[in-house]
Amino acid sequence: MKYLLLIYQNRDSWNALPEAERLGAIAEAEAIMKELTESGEWISGDGLADPSQARTFRSRDGVPVLTDGPFVEAKEQLAGFCLLEFESPQRAAEIASRWPDARYAGVELRPLMGHSGAEM
Repeated sequence: MKYLLLIYQNRDSWNALPEAERLGAIAEAEAIMKELTESGEWISGDGLADPSQARTFRSRDGVPVLTDGPFVEAKEQLAGFCLLEFESPQRAAEIASRWPDARYAGVELRPLMGHSGAEM
């Protein structure tokens, strides 16, 4: 089954961490990515640009509306994603709980659905 792991961060809190702690968390994430690549569970992933670079598009009464920045009013913003494939929901949960950002802000794990609406 394919999963999307959404990584959230509070940039101010992240930047306030001691450099050694930030570097340690980055090293942990890199180790997990290496593990997943070697096991064949890693499909893709990347970090996102700063939220100030985001644009939100909506349509209201047929009129497109563009808003600068992310639409949500939250301290934590989506910082990156991983597209993964696991044999079981338990394995997916194990990896999500090990992701370093789960300690600092949060990670969200969602199964992907195909066009039929069934989980992939």
